[in-house]
Amino acid sequence: MITLDQAIDTVQQLPTEQQEILVDIIYHRHLEKRRREIAEDAKKSIADFHAGKLQPQSVQKIISELRMTSDGTNES
Repeated sequence: MITLDQAIDTVQQLPTEQQEILVDIIYHRHLEKRRREIAEDAKKSIADFHAGKLQPQSVQKIISELRMTSDGTNES
């Protein structure tokens, strides 16, 4: 398997224009991967909701949990 340092060294050997194209390709592939992950999470959440696995919560509780998660104090 190629290491990150080896990949960087290889990319640096490309002409600048090709490096920019590669960065653009990697960026867009990453976005598409995240979109697929988010869509899968949404499908699972909807299925869990319809299966009765999720309980209604107040907006205040949801916001509080989101804040704790974004602060890194309640990572799961």
